[in-house]
Amino acid sequence: MNAKIENFTGNSIEFRDVSFHINDIPGREVISGVSLSVPIGATVVLLGRSGSGKTTLLRLINSMLLPSRGQVLVQGLATAEWDPIRLRRRIGYVIQEAGLFPHFTVAENVALVPSLEKWPRERTEARVVELLRLVGLEPSEFAERRPRELSGGQRQRVGVARALAADPPILLMDEPFGALDPVTRAELQREFRALARRLRKTIVFVTHDLREALMLASRIVLLEAGRIVAASTPQDFLHVDHPEVRAFAASLETGPGVPA
Repeated sequence: MNAKIENFTGNSIEFRDVSFHINDIPGREVISGVSLSVPIGATVVLLGRSGSGKTTLLRLINSMLLPSRGQVLVQGLATAEWDPIRLRRRIGYVIQEAGLFPHFTVAENVALVPSLEKWPRERTEARVVELLRLVGLEPSEFAERRPRELSGGQRQRVGVARALAADPPILLMDEPFGALDPVTRAELQREFRALARRLRKTIVFVTHDLREALMLASRIVLLEAGRIVAASTPQDFLHVDHPEVRAFAASLETGPGVPA
């Protein structure tokens, strides 16, 4: 199985007619009949209002939840067949406010998964230095700080570095920039877009912000009440003829245009 996964060349993630019921009560579907393929190296943005099912889809990918019906496949293997710990260590996860361990230093937070994977100390230390520089934090200045000594934007950078530490093929991001001030948020969006293009990871990114989706996505998937109602490239998204697309398009401020 390991050799097959390591050499996998199909879709990185697949949802096959997936539904999820709260407490397995069919009348309370959070996700209903979702089918979706995420190619290797794509950045798929899940867009939708609060309660549309975006975060539930993320949790189905890393087996924090299992489908009530259908299958979620990661690198060709159903999540129900994966060892959950092995699966989650192959998936980086970034959440709002970063979720750093407050009593760990920045270096210790970034080194968490490599340490759990029992990497040699020298390799782990080199990886921490590499990743802090990658996200724009000079190790000599930041490695020994605690999260409380960082700004919100710096904590999010550490969260991204931690998610990338063991070089996972998949990165899940749940509104990672949502709590930041507008200027810092815009800076991190630009930096993340450049980083995504450089690393070519498979990324599933949750947001309710259409501008963010248009800037970051290679494909936008719009959810409404647990169903996919639109899926297209950013270039075509605003031309999709659906009421929910029009509602999101109306949220864009008038001005010079949307991000390229």
